[in-house]
Amino acid sequence: MLSNLHLFHVAWTTALVFAALLVRPGSSVQAEDSGAARPNIVFIMADDLGHGALGCYGQGKIATPHIDRIAAEGMLFTQAYAGSHVCQPSRSVLMTGLHTGHTPVRANDTQQFLLDEDVTISELLKSAGYATGGFGKWGLGYEGTSGHPNRQGFDEFYGQYLQVHAHFYYPFWVWHNEEKVMLPENEGRKQARYIADETHEHAIDFIRRNHDTPFFAYLPYIIPHVELVVPEESEEPYRGEFPKVRIDDPREGYLGSEDGLTTFAGMVSRLDDQVGEVLDLLEELGVADNTVVIFTSDNGAQGGAWQEMNAYFDSTGGLRGNKGSFYEGGLRVPFLVRWPGRVEAGSTSDHVCCFQDMLPTCCEIAGIESPAETDGISIVPTLTGEGSQTAHLALYWEYPRGETIGRAARMGKWKAVQVRTDQPAELYDLMTDPAESTNVAAEHPAILREVVSYMDGAHVAPREPAGPVIRTGVSDYVR
Repeated sequence: MLSNLHLFHVAWTTALVFAALLVRPGSSVQAEDSGAARPNIVFIMADDLGHGALGCYGQGKIATPHIDRIAAEGMLFTQAYAGSHVCQPSRSVLMTGLHTGHTPVRANDTQQFLLDEDVTISELLKSAGYATGGFGKWGLGYEGTSGHPNRQGFDEFYGQYLQVHAHFYYPFWVWHNEEKVMLPENEGRKQARYIADETHEHAIDFIRRNHDTPFFAYLPYIIPHVELVVPEESEEPYRGEFPKVRIDDPREGYLGSEDGLTTFAGMVSRLDDQVGEVLDLLEELGVADNTVVIFTSDNGAQGGAWQEMNAYFDSTGGLRGNKGSFYEGGLRVPFLVRWPGRVEAGSTSDHVCCFQDMLPTCCEIAGIESPAETDGISIVPTLTGEGSQTAHLALYWEYPRGETIGRAARMGKWKAVQVRTDQPAELYDLMTDPAESTNVAAEHPAILREVVSYMDGAHVAPREPAGPVIRTGVSDYVR
């Protein structure tokens, strides 16, 4: 006899099939007025920014007025999740609409990248006539691979293709499409051209050049990922405000900070200023009312040597764990959406969503068909308050751990965490215990079996690239 959860799974799957059949070009929310221009989409993603570091989520020590403005003029999500607890697979989930049991990139691994058969948000929007630009950290393929952003639907990309290269804020070179742009001013450990500023300037230019046509601006900015460094003018407002804590980077060649708390706050403020410049530009160009602005982070707050910094700023907002952990602090992220006239200003949603939802959401916004092969569900009904919002049966995450995998799943209020599949799974009731302090697996064995069964079915073997590719090693990307 099927359990209630299995019956719900059947109903949920059936609903997804019908939803996929119903999403057709011209059927999106913007099509109510056939003469209306399709909305632009600006997707801003910080790097390792815990939701607790933002004023709109309760931060009181770091000023983030521009990011807070998105919340004030739009919707703040309280239970939004990244695609993974680390950057590369999280970005793969975002781009493909497939969770880490299905998406091609499942680890921070230079030998994993998007494949030619993968369908990305950028490809779908480009095929619908959108100008597509990406600016910042890509992480899903580099020169000579099928995952190169220009082979995955981006008309233009400026930034750092490999995630390890994006650890540096004063690199010796950067990529603009297929061109390797040298930055000789930074050689010899000089600090002349802050790459986060360079990237942002190219993003601003892209929006300015393409504002008279529908555009998709993907801004995966690298702040506040390590290394800890920011131009002095961003640190200045915080000088003397915090205890002076030296934070060294244990990795050779990376910069630490003599005054780590001040540097971190300055980095977040610099990101906030750049978000403000994007918002102001949309207003200047007269396209703000027809632009959906989304702000989030690729995973939770960074951990390791930066634990003291996280604790001081409460970057995880009281949640357990941080980046690299399947607990809520590693997976739950800030998520804000502004869409004037469609999303209620100052609204809050506790809808449970994840990065895989962005592909069908962007498709519905643009009025194009969403691929049937997606693990995502459009959140447009939640954003607009129109129609019925379908909920996920469950969310799933996995990460390779040697010969096995670590994994986690959220099903309703229940969250299972299994550090390795050869170890027992833990179970938490997020309704009563959002900090995941008490493992209740022994008290609810039937529920744990249901969630573990779901996780077993969520994993498929990863695909391999077809044919030879150019393999680029980490050593090739040192500054």
